[in-house]
Amino acid sequence: MSYTLIDAGVNLANHQFNDQHRDVVTRASEAGVTNMLIIGCDIASSQQSLELAIKHLQYSTAGIHPHDAKSATDELEAQLTALANNKQVIAIGECGLDYNRDFSPRDVQRSVFRRHLTLAEKLDLPVYLHERDASDDMLSILKEFNIRGVLHCFTGNSVALKQYLDLGLYIGITGWVCDERRGKELQQLVPSIPLDRLLIETDAPFLIPRTVKPKPKSRKNEPALLPYICQTVAQLYQTDEELIARKTTENFYNVFGLKSC
Repeated sequence: MSYTLIDAGVNLANHQFNDQHRDVVTRASEAGVTNMLIIGCDIASSQQSLELAIKHLQYSTAGIHPHDAKSATDELEAQLTALANNKQVIAIGECGLDYNRDFSPRDVQRSVFRRHLTLAEKLDLPVYLHERDASDDMLSILKEFNIRGVLHCFTGNSVALKQYLDLGLYIGITGWVCDERRGKELQQLVPSIPLDRLLIETDAPFLIPRTVKPKPKSRKNEPALLPYICQTVAQLYQTDEELIARKTTENFYNVFGLKSC
């Protein structure tokens, strides 16, 4: 492979990767994935993500996923600020709204989401956003703030996509786009994302690309499989994989305010 990639979203702290972190990072490197962003989903996983980022020379986020919004305490801002004081932490999140499963009450989700956005403004950090079946409320709240960041694992419709782009957000595309069944709408929308706003991510260990042949015995996604997403996205743009790799790498550095290597 003549190009390298950055995985803009990996749940490396997930229990499915226990005792496998070094092997996962090694396989990623061998597949041309030079860096990854390790996602924090609650305080504990944000701390572990930071530790993994330090150990394996990667990046991480710090935040509470809307599923876990009900676990947020009065110490949330202090906890996230302490994590964000480390240079490996380059975004506040994963945060947002998820009305698909409602694991946390919606009013609690909205309150905790606003707390994340307020802190991101204060710390001048990008946000790493999650939204599912909640675009109206998400957009309404985002417009209350002056933020930059990534709409991670986008699976919405054309109306939501346009509004997220109008807010200046970058759009993260996962293996969902490789699914010939539920990914059809996303496949149609991907070419309308400006190339300078596109990111690709595995969201590992979830959403393994259905284009992977043969399927790993574990059925578990990992950063080494990011090239499959790059390949599908390149086909949708009717361009070559090298261009997608180069643009998404540039975009990663831009949105997170990093210096390219």
